[in-house]
Parts: sequence; structure tokens; C-alpha cells
Amino acid sequence: QVQLMESGGGSVQAGGSLRLSCAASGSTYGYCMGWFRQAPGKEREVVATIITTGTYYADPVKGRFTISQDNAKNTLYLQMNSLKPEDTAMYYCAARRTFCVQSYGYYNYWGQGTQVTVSS
Repeated sequence: QVQLMESGGGSVQAGGSLRLSCAASGSTYGYCMGWFRQAPGKEREVVATIITTGTYYADPVKGRFTISQDNAKNTLYLQMNSLKPEDTAMYYCAARRTFCVQSYGYYNYWGQGTQVTVSS
């Protein structure tokens, strides 16, 4: 069983930066790790995923966000730069025991979420 806990959310102005962290209770080596977000009234959507073979970024965040992980610390990160008001959402960390997919329904473990609010 893997438990995930996000931190690092907050309120920033457009153009600012935030770094989200996701601490895992156990080893997630070999898992697909991902960041998802959900804005009010919208479906949860993938932001970025990472696995040993590579990374994936959703088009709206390409060039602005960077996903990374520190396996020694069992921690996943999301560096968010050049933030826009449309990035405002609850951000969730998720883990999947096998290859990465973009659909949130296929992830086995979830954190409780951390709120990111970007003002114009």
C-alpha cells in the first residue's frame, strides 16, 4: 500500500512559480507517477507523468512545468513556472503500478490534493 501526500500549493500572481512536492510512504520505484489537476466544474485532467522510460506533459503546460522525482527520498515534484490563471486548480499526485496512461481512472493511489490559485 502506498500513501501519497502533496504539499507546496498556494496563491501566486500570474507569471509566478510554485513547486509542488509529493511524498510517498513507500518505494514507488518502477511505478508511473503523475500529477493531475481538477478545476471547479471540470473533469480531472493529467498534467504530467514520469516513469523510468520518460516523461509526458499535457499540451497546456509544456515548456512551463517540469516533473521530476527523487527515488532516494520517495518524493515526486512538479516545478511550475510562468503560471497562468487557467492553472488554478486542485493538484493531485497519483501512482500507478505499471506503465503510464493519461486517464485518471487507471491510477491506484492518490494524495489528498493541494490547491494552486493563480491571480491575474
